[in-house]
Amino acid sequence: MSRIGNKPITVPDGVDVKIDGNHITVKGPKGTLEKDLHKNMNVSLKDKTITVIRPDDEPFNKSLHGLTRTLINNMIEGVLNEYKRDLEINGVGYRAQKKGNKLVMNLGYSHPVEMDPPAGITFDVPDANHITVRGIDKEVVGQTAAVVRTKRPPEVYRGKGIKYAEEHIRRKEGKAGKK
Repeated sequence: MSRIGNKPITVPDGVDVKIDGNHITVKGPKGTLEKDLHKNMNVSLKDKTITVIRPDDEPFNKSLHGLTRTLINNMIEGVLNEYKRDLEINGVGYRAQKKGNKLVMNLGYSHPVEMDPPAGITFDVPDANHITVRGIDKEVVGQTAAVVRTKRPPEVYRGKGIKYAEEHIRRKEGKAGKK
């Protein structure tokens, strides 16, 4: 039995939810999100409460039950409050800056790395060693932060590279430290 899937979602004030078959539209103060849900899941809206019902106890439907409820809850949370992901840059000469809405990073390569934000995403650079990825869609925010991180992943010997703010890099000893 899915414990998450059985929890009802209460729609807060200021958020408008429309369900048309398996297509859901969520409008809020930060923007609008739309998603096509799986055809097996039945989603109903009644008195500012959304419930997700699965047709049977097949393992596939059980796994979709909690996922569908979480996706809808993330959409409501995103249009009410933005999602953000913080990244840190470590390394001598490594830095980031914004030019227009582009993110320009110097990461030890012979050229600066430039990134255009996807639709609905904004980059904030509070200082040269921190990047904040913001947006209303949790999936796109996480994917964009992961793409930024892949431009120079942290390395384990010196700790140089781009890492998530909450990430801990396990450090290794070099060859000289084995004696």
